[in-house]
Amino acid sequence: MDRRSFLKKAGVGAGATAAAATLAAPAIAQSRTDMVIVSTWPRDFPGLGISAQRLAARIGELTEGRIAVQYFAAGERVGAFDSFDEVASGNAQGYIGADYYWKGKHPAWAYFTAVPFGLTYAEFDAWIKYGGGQELWDEVADQFGLKNFNAGNTGVQMGGWFNKEIETADDLKGLKMRIPGLGGDVMAKLGASPVSLPGGQIYENLISGAVDATEWVGPYNDYFMKFYEAAKYYYYPGFHEPGSALALGMNKSWFTSLSKTDQAIIEAACNEENARQMAETNAENGRYLDKLINEHGVELRKFSDEVYDAFGEASEEVFEETREHSELTARVHDSFAKSRSEIGRWMLLADTGYTQQRNRVLGITV
Repeated sequence: MDRRSFLKKAGVGAGATAAAATLAAPAIAQSRTDMVIVSTWPRDFPGLGISAQRLAARIGELTEGRIAVQYFAAGERVGAFDSFDEVASGNAQGYIGADYYWKGKHPAWAYFTAVPFGLTYAEFDAWIKYGGGQELWDEVADQFGLKNFNAGNTGVQMGGWFNKEIETADDLKGLKMRIPGLGGDVMAKLGASPVSLPGGQIYENLISGAVDATEWVGPYNDYFMKFYEAAKYYYYPGFHEPGSALALGMNKSWFTSLSKTDQAIIEAACNEENARQMAETNAENGRYLDKLINEHGVELRKFSDEVYDAFGEASEEVFEETREHSELTARVHDSFAKSRSEIGRWMLLADTGYTQQRNRVLGITV
């Protein structure tokens, strides 16, 4: 981006523009740092893609052009699942995505997006900032030369889209389902065949019958994926991603080469987008759920207690196996579980207790 167009976009006054013009061109060039960000999301995709683009633009705005950001959506520079290696190698400076995509590199990555029977947005934010989560995340990321911050959250996700009703756990056997992370491992325990696909490939696989079911996010994001054209049963609540955190992962050598001010600005931009995306998701989900049901005939279904109990039992098996990977993974799990218990008890009294009573009094129902 040239200096003139940046100043115009940033809304800098004419006096400041004139002052900038008096600086020697080489001095301005030397003060600028390039930042290439690759993403796991399609360009302009409602929710996830727009959030990533908004964060990339915000970093440039807040640093007043000192960091010149080039943003590439999935497939524009590298494939969605190649983003990690692109940044770890130093070919790009940052990625925006979901860190559970990298669990094949180290299973502890899953905990920093979402795990089955895990943390809601508010609980996750508390764990990361005040429960030791960020420090453990740094340990995991440091093994790959990365530095990561929360940069978004999609809240409690739906259970997914199915082309048949799921009445018992046996109905999951033989099902081919797009579901990444430890949630996919849980489905495998229950006899399903989990498939990991980037967002841009899910629709075609669901339409063709290559997969029988898929989870994605929630009504707002799912509406634009048109999953309703291939599967009419929409299940809730999702056990697998109760508060899916998104991340800006950066090449650590590049990040630590920045001034302390610019490091703090990037972290602040991530915190801002973390809250902003969650607010946007909550604001839009109810509206788009109505559209799915009323305009497209989607049938809302709730997982039975029997099915949910099966999810829970399988999740504990997966956690036991995951802890055995390494001492670091065990420490991540134990820290997560401690916060889940402590914060969860409070949330049961506070948020859950209040909303249940409020909705009962006001007659708010699904």
